[in-house]
Amino acid sequence: MALSLADLLTVPALSLKNMGSVRTPLTTPIDWVAVTELENPQAFLSGGELVLTTGARQGTADAQRSFVRQIRRAGAVGIGFGIGFEHETVPPALIAEANRWAVPVVEVPYSTPFIAIGKLVADARSSDHYSKLERLLREHQVLARSLLTGGGLPALLRKLAAMVAADLMITQYGGEVFSTAPGTGPGEEWHAVALSTGKRDASTLWLRKPFQDDGIVDYARGLISIELNNLVQRRHTARQIAGQVLADIVRGTLEAADATARLENLHVNPAAKNFVLLVHAEEEKFTTLSAMTLPPELESTVAAVVKTGEHNELLLIVPSQLGDPAVLGRALSRQMHDVGIVAPVGIGGAYSQANGLRWSYFEAREAATRGLDVNVPERLSLTSLLLASEDVPMADMAAEALGPLVAFDSAHGAELVETLESYLRLNGSVAAVADALTLHRNTVRYRLTQIAELTGYDPAVTPDRVQLWLALSVRRLSPPA
Repeated sequence: MALSLADLLTVPALSLKNMGSVRTPLTTPIDWVAVTELENPQAFLSGGELVLTTGARQGTADAQRSFVRQIRRAGAVGIGFGIGFEHETVPPALIAEANRWAVPVVEVPYSTPFIAIGKLVADARSSDHYSKLERLLREHQVLARSLLTGGGLPALLRKLAAMVAADLMITQYGGEVFSTAPGTGPGEEWHAVALSTGKRDASTLWLRKPFQDDGIVDYARGLISIELNNLVQRRHTARQIAGQVLADIVRGTLEAADATARLENLHVNPAAKNFVLLVHAEEEKFTTLSAMTLPPELESTVAAVVKTGEHNELLLIVPSQLGDPAVLGRALSRQMHDVGIVAPVGIGGAYSQANGLRWSYFEAREAATRGLDVNVPERLSLTSLLLASEDVPMADMAAEALGPLVAFDSAHGAELVETLESYLRLNGSVAAVADALTLHRNTVRYRLTQIAELTGYDPAVTPDRVQLWLALSVRRLSPPA
């Protein structure tokens, strides 16, 4: 522990004597001892020193008073005045000026070398430094042990919170990962420490002010960064594995017993009702989406990522008893906005068994096409019903109907598929299609004739129009290949 003047006055071997006012505090820790015979040593002091002098340059009262003022401005803790050299006693003018500015003054007898005082202060500082190092090493071991013995990040952070005597919080991708004071949220009363996780500004450790830090926060910061990286990797791997199961179920390639067993391995209860939350993201945002933390309301759900061809989707399998689907969808949407992803959330209906999960998936997929932030299933979807049926080869039927158009567009740079989509979307109005696509009406009619000739389905005939509409819907909503 650092010594103060009060501590030095109790050392018999030094024979120091307090010459200042009894009102002058003597308990300020001494950082170092500075010996000087300069008239103005202020430029060579950094604050916290005990200044020792024999007064060789303080021959007049004015010089003595000026010396005291310079010492005070420098932030020194006091003056040790050596007698028996230039002065037989501590000069009264120096004592009076020191009392005026509450600067402690001690008399150092001729028999006490300045180096003895300096050695005591240095030894105390060194002992204090070693004590801090030993304590810091013990704290390092405690934090590492809490992380490695199965407690994980929560155990480490609880230990760290006790060490710094303050609440802690970790946010990642804008979402709260852990907090000793849940729901408070970081603000001006919190100190931010950036965490290195390979994602710029993605992860932050927050400490509520005031907090104690003797260097343990820097060490903990490294441990937390490593563990967060491990969590991201484990989360991404788990979601990929779940995605493989979900892709097989959606494609209908599993027998009922196999599908049930694989869902149970994911900790999904097939006998209970579950619904799907679905988000489609562009390629550049999908890496973030696939690894982001979920809002607390959805942390217990099974998350899966499906990435095949043009399909980049995050799926959440949510037990119906977890809450209102629209409320949970909005929580997911807010979390995505915090991460910087703007994409609609599609919600499927709540059904039991693997086939019900397929149905919920297609409903969620169709709902997401409506483009709102959160899209609930509004009514029974004929397309979703047919796609979810294992006995109806809808994808094959759609490919057979639209294949000639896709091939013609690819070969000739035409826009027959787009024209057909616009025609059906605009209720068969040639004039509306011409305006939407900036075409002459005769061009639209000619394209419709080409569509009829290539597919064998006439868009102007109601049964054929239904067939084409279903084919386009299936093409848009079909499961990953």
